[in-house]
Amino acid sequence: MTNATVTEAPGEGDPKPSFFTTVKMLPQSFWMCCTMEMWERLAYYGVRMVMPIYIAQADEPGGLHFSQAQKGSIYGIWALIQSLLPMVTGGYADRYGYKKTIFLTIWLKIAGYLLMATQRSYGGFLFGVVLLATGTALFKPGIQGTLAQSTDKKSSSVGWGLFYWLVNIGAALGPPLAGYLHMMGWSWVFYGCAAIVSLNFLMLFTYKEVDSGADKKANAWKVLKDTVVNIWDGRLITVILLLSGFWLMMHQLWDLMPNFYKDWINSADFVTRNGWIPQSWLDLKDPRGPQLKQENALNLNSACIVLFLVPFSYLVARVKVLPAMTAGIMVATMSILVAGRSQSIYILFLGVLMFSLGEMLTGPKKVEYFALIAPPGKKGLYLGYINIPVGIGQALGAQIAGVLYGTRGEKATLALRYLAEKTDYTKGRAWDGDVAALPQHLGLSRTEAFKALQEVLGKGAAETTEILWQTYKPYEIWYTFAAIGLASLIGMLIFTQRSKRWKDLDV
Repeated sequence: MTNATVTEAPGEGDPKPSFFTTVKMLPQSFWMCCTMEMWERLAYYGVRMVMPIYIAQADEPGGLHFSQAQKGSIYGIWALIQSLLPMVTGGYADRYGYKKTIFLTIWLKIAGYLLMATQRSYGGFLFGVVLLATGTALFKPGIQGTLAQSTDKKSSSVGWGLFYWLVNIGAALGPPLAGYLHMMGWSWVFYGCAAIVSLNFLMLFTYKEVDSGADKKANAWKVLKDTVVNIWDGRLITVILLLSGFWLMMHQLWDLMPNFYKDWINSADFVTRNGWIPQSWLDLKDPRGPQLKQENALNLNSACIVLFLVPFSYLVARVKVLPAMTAGIMVATMSILVAGRSQSIYILFLGVLMFSLGEMLTGPKKVEYFALIAPPGKKGLYLGYINIPVGIGQALGAQIAGVLYGTRGEKATLALRYLAEKTDYTKGRAWDGDVAALPQHLGLSRTEAFKALQEVLGKGAAETTEILWQTYKPYEIWYTFAAIGLASLIGMLIFTQRSKRWKDLDV
């Protein structure tokens, strides 16, 4: 094995090697970066899957109790920094070396987690998020650039599939760990993740620099100029815009579904039927009865990828990248409608399974696509570009979700609406329709709203939830995201047909 590009790779005209032959071809640098990414993702998803609850869930003890709109702003800023900054840092990683950039990122991420653990004001918490996002933005090009230099066209599909698989091992372990740490207090979640990401300092001791192939004499301004100039390709911009719509839809499983699950999904029957579930996986304080915590329910996504991605990547290795991504967008769009349509956890599980299939088709393939079309010496740069659709999609999605869920989906807000519209709680005082003014109009906070509605109606938590579900139909918010996914699907179908004219993009 070497620490640079794969040697003795089969010729371009040779058939693709077997899975195990391909694995043996992958160099030490590949496995080193996969391990570092796994630690980083373990910490990241440990925080990511519980943060929607910590930030905005109205009835969460010890939470920040920010509004859904404030949560949308935090997630939007996070996404833009984390995903758009690599457009610039990718070129710098190629120029100045992957190892140096990775070292800097570890410090930034630790500082971010520590601030998020200790700051409860909007500005203070947001600053911690900005540091974490900056660290992640610098981390990605160094890791992905090394991986791109460690694979070729014969090994790229299996290589990126293995990378995605190992990433999801970390992602699968993160939520249960966060749930356990949460039992000791919310701050422990962030302290624990800071400790985990610091393990990558140990990995750097054995990490040997991989040559990017870039011009090492270029000054910082030339790197920036090349970054801006290279992106002005109409075809590349088209792919970025189409994938932006897809990732806008996809990210709602991680950014919005935790709040939707906590408000509306009832897993009491599932918990009763499965006595083996550990207590640390359960929310015992829910008034509807013991519930499976959202981070463990939604972790089915990562579990599916850990179990099935490697064989799945081998099966689709001979499928062209663009048709595979198109199929993934189609399946993921259908999954959004299924997952959010019912209060049943079993229907949610079906939606998550479909979502996972769409992600396995699209996630690794999108990285493979940008790696394959990147010109020599610009792997890190192009793999920085790939974060643009994620950033645009996630940022816009966070704003849309903040408005939609904050006015038409959040149970606490709908409880306030019901009190104002359907009861005599305000003693005849008319409500002007401004959702933001409801707490002042009723003299009731979001944290108190659902309990107050129960008392007014004289009904239990499950019955009151059902009344709100039938009255306001909060599941309809998912139609907007499915429509965006459908638009991306149609665009990708057209682009796939057009790309057959372009040899450099028809992969």
